[in-house]
Amino acid sequence: MTGRLAVVTGAARGLGAGMARELVRHGARVVLLGREEESLRRVADSLPGEAHCFETDVTDDGTMAQVAGRVEDRIGRPSVVVANAGVAEGGPFGESDPATWRRVIEVNLIGSAITARAFLPGLLATRGYFLQIASTAAFGSAPMMSAYCASKAGAEAFAQSLRAELAHQGVGVGVGYLSWTGTDMIRDADQYGVLRELRAHMPPPARRVYPVETVAAWMVAAIERRAPTVYAPPWLRLTQLVRPALPPLVTWLSKRELPRLADRTRFEATGLLGAGGRADQTATAGGTRRSPRCD
Repeated sequence: MTGRLAVVTGAARGLGAGMARELVRHGARVVLLGREEESLRRVADSLPGEAHCFETDVTDDGTMAQVAGRVEDRIGRPSVVVANAGVAEGGPFGESDPATWRRVIEVNLIGSAITARAFLPGLLATRGYFLQIASTAAFGSAPMMSAYCASKAGAEAFAQSLRAELAHQGVGVGVGYLSWTGTDMIRDADQYGVLRELRAHMPPPARRVYPVETVAAWMVAAIERRAPTVYAPPWLRLTQLVRPALPPLVTWLSKRELPRLADRTRFEATGLLGAGGRADQTATAGGTRRSPRCD
């Protein structure tokens, strides 16, 4: 990674910021993208190597194309792009706010495609690597998380299609399958009884929360290998062997457990989860803008 340029979306906090730190530790130069200028600048300033940040919305084609052009003109062509930006909401589908549900799809799926489109010329020139951050939700869809599961399944399919399309041009495409990672999104979800209880009903290894630093290290190791898949934790790879059995199993468990949960806790729509989700919601609604702190 020494001297290579890596672009990371959703880098104001959580896994995006953790990956930026790990990439710099491995010698990379980094570009951080996100909605929160001040948070991005704090992360960039804290890194011990070359770091740049640009405030942008990954769901805006025009803005992302402009940012990609500025990155190439001022800094160089990226050889690594990580589509990490993501938001989540939980609760019953029928009670979810349509705009919030749609925003999850826009950020997690459409935003990933826009990120790939904006930086594809650079990746083609460097014969680089695109990492799509997905989730076990891509193949283990859970109740009360319909938007998130749909978006991650779509992101997985998009990345696999892109991999096949670009392989002969020397561009690698990987998919990161993440379990529970210790971000504020997960901590926020645990404040809602039904989401907390659903995680508690998972087998002990599957409900463990992994530190951001550990997951970031797994992701960057995969980037160095140009791996087609990376699992966090690594043992999750084994679940692919039983993937066809997961939907009926989840349905059977949900049919049994949801009525019990309904007797103990209220099922409610959560809105966007975590500080990043709240910041996205504020910015999307036209929140107050401060003086630019990023490039």
